[in-house]
Amino acid sequence: MKIQLSDNLIKHYLQNVYFINGHSYAGKSTMVKLLAERYDMICCGENYHDVFPRKELSRWKQPGLCYFDTMSGWQEWLNMTPEEHWNWQRQVSDECAEIEILELIKLAASGRKVIVDTNIPPDVLRAISSYHRVAILLCDPPDICAARFFDRDDPDKKFMMDQIGKCPDPEAALRNFYAWARYRPPTQIDWEHTGFFSYTRSDFDTDTREEVLSVLAKHFDLEK
Repeated sequence: MKIQLSDNLIKHYLQNVYFINGHSYAGKSTMVKLLAERYDMICCGENYHDVFPRKELSRWKQPGLCYFDTMSGWQEWLNMTPEEHWNWQRQVSDECAEIEILELIKLAASGRKVIVDTNIPPDVLRAISSYHRVAILLCDPPDICAARFFDRDDPDKKFMMDQIGKCPDPEAALRNFYAWARYRPPTQIDWEHTGFFSYTRSDFDTDTREEVLSVLAKHFDLEK
């Protein structure tokens, strides 16, 4: 028998969970951190599914999450075509969603509000959450991350640039890397028409954190 949880049961246990999804570089991580600090919420930042022990993952049940353990090396990953990379990302997202939902049920049991930087797809969020528990942050243009990805100084991006530099043709590898961000598959999510509340970021030079924070707090009905 395959274990399956009904979405109405999950929705009940996630009543105190607030989700932020959308484009890369739209400010999701920043808003989750600020909302958690301002309103005493449990903060689940990007990749919070990593709390699940890797040794418990199955290469057969979670092949996407186990890919880095099975690949021949970083060049194999960097040589993925945009379509292959998108399919892998979608697989990882689906696998992560299962872990995230279980982790959120555990965290929500404390009674405190939980704010989440999530990749759970909108169609799943529609089933397990509600309008005032979900916000979609967008970028205009949506592929701004392709131009600014390496602007952020963090260890992961430095490591990735180091791996690109080790490729036989680093310039070709970098072009392919940027092509991933620009790839538009036929089944791509139409973020602007998910049915959820959305906010679009088009100014990437001015600090608009307080403005966006206020908008999200009002949408989530946190000001009481």
